[in-house]
Amino acid sequence: EIPMDIKQTYSISELAKEFDVTTRSIRFYEDQELLRPTRRGQTRIFSSKDRVRLKLILRGKRMGFSLAETKELFDLWDETLSGNEKQLLKMLTILENKRAQLEQQKNDIAQAEMEMDTAEARCREALAELQKKKKQQAPAKEEARQTAEN
Repeated sequence: EIPMDIKQTYSISELAKEFDVTTRSIRFYEDQELLRPTRRGQTRIFSSKDRVRLKLILRGKRMGFSLAETKELFDLWDETLSGNEKQLLKMLTILENKRAQLEQQKNDIAQAEMEMDTAEARCREALAELQKKKKQQAPAKEEARQTAEN
């Protein structure tokens, strides 16, 4: 069997299995014109370029890129093979904006974690205080019960 990264063409099921996605997802990416397989009758034949694109689509999703943004980057990339400065600058702007967005999300997460730490500490203090009072009241209740029995 030929390793997946050396093969020249792939079936939809091979790509689905390799990247742990459904064939329906891959067909959706094709409908969105992110992947462009050739056809042999009803069978889709995906190229190594499609395989790389699928990998990038999934990586982009994990990084928070919308499919529209991914498509825009692919379109720019396809046009920039000729080295178009305008497209490269646009691509850099998109990446810069995405990086700033991720940075903001990291800050928001750090802030949320600090707030959770504070809330957790308050809850633990309150619980410890309640448990302490309960222990102090237990001997007094026991003493009152014994007095009532005598």
